[in-house]
Amino acid sequence: MKTKALSAVLALIFLASGGAKLAGLEFEIAAFERWGYPMWFMVFIGVVEVIGGIGLLLPRLSALAGAALSAMMIGAMGTHVLHAEWGMLVAAAVIFTMSVARAYLGRHEIAALALRLQPSRHAH
Repeated sequence: MKTKALSAVLALIFLASGGAKLAGLEFEIAAFERWGYPMWFMVFIGVVEVIGGIGLLLPRLSALAGAALSAMMIGAMGTHVLHAEWGMLVAAAVIFTMSVARAYLGRHEIAALALRLQPSRHAH
């Protein structure tokens, strides 16, 4: 799958998921209550997902967004393991794998971004 297509698919997933959380859809509220998480955490995850989804659509940030969302998906997978939600764990693992793939495919972009953000040694 080409990098742009992978980014677009992931963006769609995260924008939809984050949007559902920010809209306070009943199934999201029920899930966060079932897991014992506070509602502010649902909103926080929704914001992270929406910002990450937007980042996936921006070529300079796409790989970094993939890396950040991969880290977030580790928490999602942990939640599904703790609550024995095996079907949701499979879905989260697929999304995690896709996010890791996007980050890996753009690892040189992430390195270049990190170099650009380093302060210049000659600036005094």
